Amino acid sequence: MKELYLAAGCFWSAEKYFSLVPGVAATTVGYANGKTINPSYEDVKYRNTGHVEAVHITYDSEQISLVFLLDLFYKCINPTSKNKQGGDEGTQYRTGIYYTDRADKEIIEGSVILLGESYEEAIQIEVLPLEHFYPAEEYHQKYLDKNPEGYCHISANMFEEAKNAVDKITRNQDHKELREKLNQIQYAVTQNGATEPPFQNEYHNHFEEGIYVDITSGEPLFISTDKFESGCGWPSFSKPIEKNIVKELEDLSYGRERVEVRTVGSDSHLGHVFEDGPAELGGLRYCINSAALKFIPKAKMKEHGYECFLPLLDNV
Repeated sequence: MKELYLAAGCFWSAEKYFSLVPGVAATTVGYANGKTINPSYEDVKYRNTGHVEAVHITYDSEQISLVFLLDLFYKCINPTSKNKQGGDEGTQYRTGIYYTDRADKEIIEGSVILLGESYEEAIQIEVLPLEHFYPAEEYHQKYLDKNPEGYCHISANMFEEAKNAVDKITRNQDHKELREKLNQIQYAVTQNGATEPPFQNEYHNHFEEGIYVDITSGEPLFISTDKFESGCGWPSFSKPIEKNIVKELEDLSYGRERVEVRTVGSDSHLGHVFEDGPAELGGLRYCINSAALKFIPKAKMKEHGYECFLPLLDNV
């Protein structure tokens, strides 16, 4: 775990903003680098103590990098505004980055210099080692969680930009993990919508009792009692275990009109659904890539946490 202290104007808004970031383990608001010991909010606001409203961020550097945290910080401030953010004005609302690890100094300074290349005006972000930090009064901690309609100078657009940035890095991390977990065809099918060869796949003629789950996430998808031989060369099912665990999307690729099937949870591509299935089974054929599935035999379903689906097999 590492720590960083950021001043982004009103600490209510900044604390909420950074608390939403995956990899941030804890946030505390308080007063940094002033001239007095253990100041109160009134001291900082009215008595010229020199403190800045800041957020102490504790984060997991294996989940999120210092550079990424700084990028999020820049998105929620006006970096050329001196002693003013949003409707708040005064030295206590100056922007700043305060570090405790000397090794972070070069990264932070380089990041601020790079930021300055995007602005004609001078960057007003203070970069200093942390001298001291006093936690603010309890009513300031997690203020916007306690008061959802409270004042927040960070706009909804800024929160959305940060969310998009976090989503992007999360997706990149997830894809890296999937590349390590899946083989080439499994990754191509689930992440890039590829189709494996017919008849040359693991489950096209497999009819053992058990459950088929998402190869990427383990979500339960299909039960063996709904599997049938269609002759198409891929596993075919009359229906998913539950309708809401998959989503169906229009697919106009290759000049054809088809309905794509994807998982709701992991958004993995599974295959397609057609209306040429056996009438006695409902008339649908879920044509699914083996590479998108993992089979758990009936004897191991309890061991793997799928015990609640055993009655679907016992009722046959």
